[in-house]
Amino acid sequence: MNRSVATILAIILVILGVIGYGSVFTVHETQQALVLQFGNPIKTVQESGLNFKTPFVQNVQFMEKRILDFDAPPVEAVAADKKRIVVDAYARFRIADPLEFYKTVNNEITARNRLAPIVNSSLRNVIGRVGFEAILSGARAKLMHEIRGLVNDEAVKMGIEIIDVRIKRADLPAANSQAVYDRMRAERKRIATEIRAEGAERSQKITADADRQRTILLADAQKSADITRGEGDALRNKVFADAYKQDPEFFGFYRSLQAYRTALQSGDTTMVLSPNSDFFSYFGNSMGSAGKAAAK
Repeated sequence: MNRSVATILAIILVILGVIGYGSVFTVHETQQALVLQFGNPIKTVQESGLNFKTPFVQNVQFMEKRILDFDAPPVEAVAADKKRIVVDAYARFRIADPLEFYKTVNNEITARNRLAPIVNSSLRNVIGRVGFEAILSGARAKLMHEIRGLVNDEAVKMGIEIIDVRIKRADLPAANSQAVYDRMRAERKRIATEIRAEGAERSQKITADADRQRTILLADAQKSADITRGEGDALRNKVFADAYKQDPEFFGFYRSLQAYRTALQSGDTTMVLSPNSDFFSYFGNSMGSAGKAAAK
């Protein structure tokens, strides 16, 4: 009898434990919960802590309370200046109304699938009203704010709040990119050609100016040299003339020695002259005419 009572008590305790376990649930700081009764939402819990529910009748669906990221698929849009661009954007959102979120999309996967066309449609709408340059300029922040507002107007119907929308990349299509690259390359090549031409022109001017200055310097140096050489020759001739006046015979002897040194400077010089030539007048004897003059 005692064993039966113990068994019954144990069963009762297990049942109570199961009922107690099914009556409580914990909401973490990063979560929010929606209490459902037979699939119908009856209560929203957004504060963290321990909460109670009716066991076996009610169940809990947890949802993220943190900010979530969403990468929209790339979309091709046409700007106001008729340029086609490929835009890759992302959004940051959070579940602001768990009840509305559950009623409209039920889960994150469905919510992301619903957000993709909304984001892309808003991008096309805003980009279609501005030029391509505006997307790359300082006005981009204003465009992003406008896009976020359009996306949020639709997302709020799903219980979602859009925190931010940003464009990661805005590129021209491949064919347009190649055409733009070719134009940029041609333009840079033209600029480089102009710079080289200007450099060559400046080089020619500098070279011509340097040659002109060189010619002037050489002419001035030649002029100075000629003047100095002329003055030296004049002084030399004067010295020779004064020496000739003092001793004509010795001066003639000296000039003959200079002529001998100049004519006989090379070792292979051969001269054929008459013995009676005036060139050898001082070879007649060791004293030459100078000796005769001294004897007189």
